[in-house]
Amino acid sequence: MNDQAIMENILLTTKGVCDLYMHGAIESATPNVHCAFGDALNASLNMQDATYKKMASKGWYPTEQVEQKKIDQVRQKFAGQN
Repeated sequence: MNDQAIMENILLTTKGVCDLYMHGAIESATPNVHCAFGDALNASLNMQDATYKKMASKGWYPTEQVEQKKIDQVRQKFAGQN
């Protein structure tokens, strides 16, 4: 397994962990449990961000700019749904 594949696995796992911690915080019954899940979520989000930035710096997570026309089309489509 090469470095890129390892980083992709770390990123996907971290995203999954973030999802679990978020739901744990949402469903927690006590303030202490909510705080514990919230703290774990914040730490995991920081790890996810650092992993993403490292991958992006190596060109392993390419992004592309969306044309303004497409953004405007989506904005117009959902503008009346408030």
